[in-house]
Amino acid sequence: MTTGNDFDPDQAEPELFRALLTPHRSLNRTGFVLVMASLSVLSFAAGIIFLIKGAWPVLGFLAVAVLGTYWAFKINFRRAKACEHISITPSELRLRRVSHRGHVTEWVFNPLWVRLDQDIHEEFGIEHLYLASRGQRVAIASFLGPGEKASFSKALTAGLNAAKRGPTYNPIS
Repeated sequence: MTTGNDFDPDQAEPELFRALLTPHRSLNRTGFVLVMASLSVLSFAAGIIFLIKGAWPVLGFLAVAVLGTYWAFKINFRRAKACEHISITPSELRLRRVSHRGHVTEWVFNPLWVRLDQDIHEEFGIEHLYLASRGQRVAIASFLGPGEKASFSKALTAGLNAAKRGPTYNPIS
């Protein structure tokens, strides 16, 4: 028997599927600075005009509107730090969810027992995706759009099917 045929229990299993899901944010840092700068300049100019006309409280309300917009963008950027890691090997499906606050939750499933459930709306497409196994149901990819969920569902199903087929052994390579 050659060493190429020996079973090595310390050898890592091949990864059949891996995905990192993150929320989409269309505004980058430079765009945020430009939007806030232009909003501030326009609000300040409008506030000065109202101040000159004697409606001085409007300046305060415009300042509150600019601060509220800044605060909303900051919350939006903080929420963009959330992510989901999904990996499939022949013996396990691992889902690792990191919240926007950094809290980590992890689930480990046997890929032979996992099924992918979908809530489908006839007009909009896939609304929700779930990993279901032995009475446990975990929502995944909640921040993806319907088209992205359909694409992700197809890829994840292919990964689960590869795990269910089992590892292939090629002694020649």
